[in-house]
Amino acid sequence: MAGETDLSKMLATLAPKLHDEEYVFCTFENGRYGDHTKLQPIASFMEAEGLTLVIPKHRADAHDVKYEGVFRCITLSVHSSLEAVGLTAVIATKLTEHNISANVIAAYYHDHVFVQNGRAEAALAALEDLAEK
Repeated sequence: MAGETDLSKMLATLAPKLHDEEYVFCTFENGRYGDHTKLQPIASFMEAEGLTLVIPKHRADAHDVKYEGVFRCITLSVHSSLEAVGLTAVIATKLTEHNISANVIAAYYHDHVFVQNGRAEAALAALEDLAEK
C-alpha cells in the first residue's frame, strides 16, 4: 500500500499519538550496526562520529549509557509516503511556534517526532490543533 503524498490529506489524518516511554539518543564512537543489542534500540544511524542509537531511558540507565536529554515520541498515525513533500516542514514549524524541538525519524509507514520530555503534552496539543485545521 502506497503512502499518502497530498499534504492537506496528510494533515487532515495526522492522528498524532504520544507514547508513554521515555527515550534517549546516545552515541558510540567506532560503533557498528549490531553492537549494543542488549539496549534494544528502536532506531539507529551510522554517522562519521559514531553509531547513534535511540533507546528507552530505563535501558540506558540500567547499562550506564551516557545521554544528554530525555525525549518522548509522538507517532504521526497517517501513512505518509517517503516521497511526500512538506509534512516535516509543517510539523517543525508548528512546534517551533511553541518553542519545542522536533527530532523527526521517518520510517516506512509513519513519521516519529521526538520532543523534549517536559514539552511532550504541549507538542501533542499543538499537533492535534494542526490536524484540526
